[in-house]
Amino acid sequence: MQTASTNICERMGRSQELSEFKCGTVIGCHLCNKSIGDISLLINIPRSTVSGIITNWKQLGTKATQPGSERVSAC
Repeated sequence: MQTASTNICERMGRSQELSEFKCGTVIGCHLCNKSIGDISLLINIPRSTVSGIITNWKQLGTKATQPGSERVSAC
């Protein structure tokens, strides 16, 4: 059983990146027609993060931002 101090998702700050596995899981769930809310609950990350990952993936075709971008990606 995980406590609040050991659960990375609960203590994740704005600058911390998600693992490649979690980002891939978000995209996989999206492709299986899961809702953003369902994905958020399943992976235990905020809905806004799930939405951002899906939006980046749709626009850029990748889980990360393009080189030279000033924005920091969620993955």
